[in-house]
Amino acid sequence: MTTTPVVTRFAPSPTGFLHIGGARTALFNWLFARANGGKFLLRIEDTDRARSTPEATEAIFAGLKWLGLDWDDEAVSQFERIERHAEVAQELLAKGAAYKCFSTQEEIAQYRETAKDEGRSTVFRSPWRDATDLPDAPYVVRLRAPRDGETVVEDVVQGRVAWKNETLDDLILLRSDGTPTYMLAVVVDDHDMGVTHVIRGDDHLTNAARQVLILDAMEWSRPTYAHIPLIHGEDGAKFSKRHGAPGVEDYRDMGYPAEAMRNYLARLSWSHGDEEFFTTEQAIEWFGLDTISKGAARFDFKKLDNLSGQHLRAMDDVELTELLTDYMALQQMPVPNQDTRAKLTVAMPALKDRAKKIPDLLEMGHYLLTARPIEMDEKAAAQINDVSRGMLERLTVRLRNANWSHNDLEAAIKAFAGEEELKLGKVMQPMRSVLTGRSTSPSIFDVLVHLGREESLARIDDMLAAA
Repeated sequence: MTTTPVVTRFAPSPTGFLHIGGARTALFNWLFARANGGKFLLRIEDTDRARSTPEATEAIFAGLKWLGLDWDDEAVSQFERIERHAEVAQELLAKGAAYKCFSTQEEIAQYRETAKDEGRSTVFRSPWRDATDLPDAPYVVRLRAPRDGETVVEDVVQGRVAWKNETLDDLILLRSDGTPTYMLAVVVDDHDMGVTHVIRGDDHLTNAARQVLILDAMEWSRPTYAHIPLIHGEDGAKFSKRHGAPGVEDYRDMGYPAEAMRNYLARLSWSHGDEEFFTTEQAIEWFGLDTISKGAARFDFKKLDNLSGQHLRAMDDVELTELLTDYMALQQMPVPNQDTRAKLTVAMPALKDRAKKIPDLLEMGHYLLTARPIEMDEKAAAQINDVSRGMLERLTVRLRNANWSHNDLEAAIKAFAGEEELKLGKVMQPMRSVLTGRSTSPSIFDVLVHLGREESLARIDDMLAAA
């Protein structure tokens, strides 16, 4: 536990869905806050009014809620704080830590072109930095950054990172229309929100060099920085649409349980020994910034599937039935009634045995979710012919008098197969087709028990009557 109250934040831009990299960043912030009894705050960086949309903001909220990442306090809108950002810029001007720059875009472009031709640094050096005779013309407010020495950031993940100040420009704080820039807004918001730890992607590392200059100029304390590596696809390139589903809602729609996504995302660049499968409670107990690696994580769908299957098998059967029902509602499928839900719960140990995702449960439990007459898929229908019909007709006579339990049904069917001099599969496959309409299912003895005597025999009778 840290000695000072921990405050972390997740600060997405509402320009689209909550992508998987953002979800992992949010998770790390959430885990660290919860592990240290602190606060996890949410800030929507919506200052880009042309690209920010209410729909995207709602998608971010929905994605975080689905993942189970609850935030403390109300979400903050960065756009609603622009007056505060501008106020800080004016304070920097007043104390001489910033200045008004009247250079036009054309002049800046010409400066850089000349510097390039002369082999000099193209970092813009404003002629207005120390000017006293100022014109009545449009201007931007620039930070008076140091020109000598170096700027150093001590990063928990990346270590000591230094930049020569001669490579850093006097960044713009306020545009000529008076609106604040991203660099200023982030620093002011983090300070005002009391953020103690900035945990974000390492593509923001160069931003840290500029942002600490604003903090130092305002004489504000620096937060602890932890710049985490990006997520890559299996080919080593930055994870994107071409590697698979990039958005959190895609994984929800594919049927991964939220617990599995939290587990898998936590393992991308963070570890606790050799542990692969763990609960969220364990992740909170174990999580620390010091065990985040520098190397980029690679997204592996096979590992995600494996973890997802483990989480499904570890779930309480009643909980899993509710999860299945919620998924069906999400996919706008008919939701099972209470009686069918009860049957699904009883059958769940068999349904989840080899499942990787929720749709696998739907496929394995199809026989409980469909009514007579049962429609067979192509592979199942291929198992039914005159020979298998005759066999099932003879078997049905025995089943009518059998005790309807797993062990007794198994004994009766095996005895029948022996008397008919048939391999057990020659009996089981046609039965599976008739009872489930599929060529794969849980154990046929489980299927018989789950359906019950009356329904099982009625399904076989339907097939025989249709011959």
